[in-house]
Amino acid sequence: MVVSRDGRRFSVVVGMCKHSRGIGMNGKLPWRLRADMAYFKQLTRSTRDPLKRNAVVMGRKTWQSIPDKFRPLDDRLNVVITRSKDAKLDLAIPDGVLIADSLEGALRLLAEADSVETVFVIGGASVYESALRMGSACERILVTEIETEPNNAPAFDCDTFFPPLADGFVREQASDAKMEGELRYRFVEYRPSAGTSDPPSPTAALSPPSDAGRPTGDGTPVGNPTHGSPNMARRVHEEEQYLDLVRDVIENGVVRGDRTGTGTLSKFGAQMRFSLRESFPLLTTKSVFWRGVAEELLWFLNGETSAAKLQEKKIHIWDGNSAREYLDSIGLTDREEGDLGPVYGWQWRHFGAEYKDMHTDYTGQGVDQVADVLDKIKNKPNDRRIIMTAWNPSDLHKMALPPCHMFAQFYVANGELSCQMYQRSADLGLGVPFNIASYALLTCIFAHLTGLKRGDFIHTIGDAHVYLNHVDALKQQLQREPRPFPTLDIADTVTSIESCTFADFTLTGYKPHGKIEMKMAV
Repeated sequence: MVVSRDGRRFSVVVGMCKHSRGIGMNGKLPWRLRADMAYFKQLTRSTRDPLKRNAVVMGRKTWQSIPDKFRPLDDRLNVVITRSKDAKLDLAIPDGVLIADSLEGALRLLAEADSVETVFVIGGASVYESALRMGSACERILVTEIETEPNNAPAFDCDTFFPPLADGFVREQASDAKMEGELRYRFVEYRPSAGTSDPPSPTAALSPPSDAGRPTGDGTPVGNPTHGSPNMARRVHEEEQYLDLVRDVIENGVVRGDRTGTGTLSKFGAQMRFSLRESFPLLTTKSVFWRGVAEELLWFLNGETSAAKLQEKKIHIWDGNSAREYLDSIGLTDREEGDLGPVYGWQWRHFGAEYKDMHTDYTGQGVDQVADVLDKIKNKPNDRRIIMTAWNPSDLHKMALPPCHMFAQFYVANGELSCQMYQRSADLGLGVPFNIASYALLTCIFAHLTGLKRGDFIHTIGDAHVYLNHVDALKQQLQREPRPFPTLDIADTVTSIESCTFADFTLTGYKPHGKIEMKMAV
């Protein structure tokens, strides 16, 4: 048992308005959110040890807000904080419910309760204030952030508010945003910045419960949640998906030969998912060349095929595949050096046209998939054919490198744009950090141009491989802890693909670990 100077350590649980921190109005919740009630009940009831139970600590007003038939909250030790000398009578508190005169007093009582596994502080405002003043004795703050649409609208009338979080608490993880009726919500976890060595509670990841019991004050029983569990994984940073995949391939991958003669460790079939709603997935366990990511994507979007266009910007990621020696080695002896052929962006903008060389003006030729995708996102958002492909079998022999990231599908729901990309071949050391950021940026640009909010980027991979000469460098990277992802803003002046430049992107808060050198296999 871990005990603070005031007794037991504890977690805070609160549902609040995202924009105002409002938690109540006239002694009741200002919203009815079945998924949150279900989350609250399973969170506060779940234990590791089946012989133990959890405790819920609440103030007098919170106790009174619970409908009589749900009071006390079942399968939990209820503790009520009140200074009333006749509390049992005044508040109709039954036997088996503990009474304390302060949060500190409640925690001292619970320090002696060996049958209690986890202590949850569940309100109201004054009890929350006391909890936050206790610093690291508060192990976690588990918040359900709730808002209405649009995001910036005042959501609810409230007369009771959760106190501002002190600098000592940092946001550690969040679920994806979900919708229930007109309400948008997500589950967010904060921890003391000093941290602890204690393992996280198993209730950080929950399965859908059968019913719920957050104090509501309206007397209405609650059934199954309409949108399932918070699905907030034990993984505390989305970058760990990437690190886990790298580790798995290094430890369990199949040794395979490859086109470059370098050799790889390989796994077939992998997927990662990144939320674009509040941050941008530019990996932090090594420094990723952000300007190179953005300029290459703009080069793609403009249908360019000349490596010189990137070289002019001091970006050399395509130099190897456009060099004279390399072009000759793959039979493109008549191709001018620096001409990559009908690669990614050319297929995006001119699919089906006849490729001649990098100097030809292809305006109006072939299918402009970028324009088609943007049109469908805006005018046919439910279309299941919002697709862009770089894989053109009739042109593969003309390309300096057949497309690795070859196919993207876009999906519109709840005012958000998401993208799933399929990558046939994924160089985990050098390529994948670029690919994640590139398609995340592509999704952000398309959302910006179509007036949608950002959703998810899903990265699906066929052959996920680590080149043998990258293993040591990646093992070094695996020793590093991910840092918070940055945020990305796109200037309001961007109204078309053609008007977009690198200067229109503002990346804030990117503080990665240092560079790790890896040699590109050509």
